[in-house]
Amino acid sequence: MILTKAQYDEIAQCLVSVPPTRQSLRKLKQRFPSQSQATLLSIFSQEYQKHIKRTHAKHHTSEAIESYYQRYLNGVAKNGAAPVLLDLANEVDYAPSLMARLILERFLQEHEETPPSKSVINSMLRDPSQIPDGVLANQVYQCIVNDCCYGPLVDCIKHAIGHEHEVMLRDMLLEKNLSFLDEDQLRAKGYDKTPDFILQVPVAVEGHIIHWIESKASFGDECSHHAYLHDQFWSYWNRFGPGLVIYWYGFIQELDCNRERGILLKACFPTNIVTLCHSVA
Repeated sequence: MILTKAQYDEIAQCLVSVPPTRQSLRKLKQRFPSQSQATLLSIFSQEYQKHIKRTHAKHHTSEAIESYYQRYLNGVAKNGAAPVLLDLANEVDYAPSLMARLILERFLQEHEETPPSKSVINSMLRDPSQIPDGVLANQVYQCIVNDCCYGPLVDCIKHAIGHEHEVMLRDMLLEKNLSFLDEDQLRAKGYDKTPDFILQVPVAVEGHIIHWIESKASFGDECSHHAYLHDQFWSYWNRFGPGLVIYWYGFIQELDCNRERGILLKACFPTNIVTLCHSVA
């Protein structure tokens, strides 16, 4: 799904101060029925992450953490089964999984002799049954499963979706009888920063020569695309030549402005691929 900047801005404007819940996503789908669920979820997640980065610092002051912790203790003292942490996160406009991390760290600091390591915290967030307090374990679990944008469950889902699209792209390349090297093969040859696939024989897509293809199971907005250009795409271009980026959930149309410089954007696998023997694959 390719959107104009104006269309994207209209969607993004609807997400201002919206909590990262499935109910919010359903309302967004009702507001923009012509957009796919996957595209809206990707935009929803990216916009919320931008918001969290802008407001992250205010939630990490010692005063804020102590205030949240005391509110958590008071809340569970009244009703330990109520979604105290989840409600608190939504009230102060902070990601539930990140709120859970704050309170868990504060709890362990109070109850453990040594400060908890990051690996211990991460392990407990992945498996709340490891948390030595049953009430807190349940509260953390509620935050993790109700967070659409952050947390170990979301990370696992994103990783699986990314891998799924890479496998899908590999199958499409094989179906077209195109020879390629994948990331693992390239790293075995000593390359440290590589695209998902290098074509052993370049092809042409819409009149542009393509040496490599990168799969992105996300929507290409300005922030993420410019970061990818800086951190990945131009490095690929310098080393391997011009290439193709597939944003499977769409992108902002105006970002596809580097075709003549050697980076082409698509929202799907190209249908007309011209090989060196001038046939359509």
